Amino acid sequence: MVGALTRNQILGYSALCLIWGSTWLAIRVVVHDVPPLEAAAIRFLAGAVLLLALAAIGRRKWPSSSEQWKALLVLSVTIMAVPYGLLFWSEQYVSSSMTAVLYSAMPLLVALLTPLMMHHTVPRRAVFALVIASGGLLLLFPGGLSTNGRSLAGGAAILVSVLLSAWSVVYAKRHLHKIDSVVSTGLQLLFGSVVLLWGTWALESHLHANWTRTASAAMAFLVLFGSCAAFVIYYWLLKTIQPYQLATISLITPVIAVMEGALLLRESIPLLMVMAIFVILGSVGSVLLSPVEAQSSQDNVLSDNGLAK
Repeated sequence: MVGALTRNQILGYSALCLIWGSTWLAIRVVVHDVPPLEAAAIRFLAGAVLLLALAAIGRRKWPSSSEQWKALLVLSVTIMAVPYGLLFWSEQYVSSSMTAVLYSAMPLLVALLTPLMMHHTVPRRAVFALVIASGGLLLLFPGGLSTNGRSLAGGAAILVSVLLSAWSVVYAKRHLHKIDSVVSTGLQLLFGSVVLLWGTWALESHLHANWTRTASAAMAFLVLFGSCAAFVIYYWLLKTIQPYQLATISLITPVIAVMEGALLLRESIPLLMVMAIFVILGSVGSVLLSPVEAQSSQDNVLSDNGLAK
C-alpha cells in the first residue's frame, strides 16, 4: 500500500507547516511580556470559544460515548495543557531555533511508539529517512543549549513536552477517528485551558501581564491560526495518514523559520544550510511516500514487538 498523499492532504500538510513554522517566534514574542502559563491559557480558551461556537452553529456531532470523552480528557492534558505549558515556559530561556531542533525528535519517537501502541509496522525506509532528516536539522541549527541552569531546565522541559506529544499523537490516532475534528479540538482546548488557568493561579499570581501591541498581535495569530485552524487540520489529517508521517511537520517547521528569515528579514543562507534544507525536504518526502504497511517483515526496521530487524 503506497502512502502517497492526496491533493487535499498535501494542502493541509503544507498549511500546518507554514502555520506552525511561524508559531515558535510568536510564542517567544508573547512570553516576553505575558507570563507563560497565562499566555497559553488565554490562547487555548479563546480558541475553544471560537471553535465550539462554530460547532454549535454548524450543529456538528458531539462525543457520544464515555470512551470518547475519556480520550478527550486525556489528550487535553497530554497534548494541550502540559506540553504547551512547558513549551511557553521554556521559551523564556531557550531560543526559538533550539526549541525547533529539540522538537525534531518527535517523528522518531512517534515511529518507535507506533508499533508498541498500534501494532503497525514502520517501514525501514521511513525510519532511515527520519534519522537522515534529523541529522540535516542539526546542520541547519548547529548551536547547542547554553550551559546556564535555566537554559538546561528549559531544554529538559521541551524534551518532556516532545515525549508527551509523541505519545499523544499515537493515542489520538487510536481513539479520535470517529470524533468531529472541530468539536474535538474545541473541547481539548477548553479542558486544557482550565488546567493552565489553575497553573496560572497557583504559580503565576505574583506576575503581571503587559499586553503590548506586539504581544496582542502575536496572541491573535496563535489563537486564530496556531490553535483554531492548525489543530482542526491536524486532527483531520491524523484520521487519514500515519502518526509518524504527520509528525514530520516538526522537521519542516525549522526550515520554514529559516526561509521566512531569508524572505522577510533579508537574512543570508550559507551553502551548507541550503544543502541541509534539501536533505531535510528530501527525507521528509521519502517518509510521506513510504509504504504504510510493508508486505514483508524484512522491509521494516520496527515491527510489532518494537525490535530492530
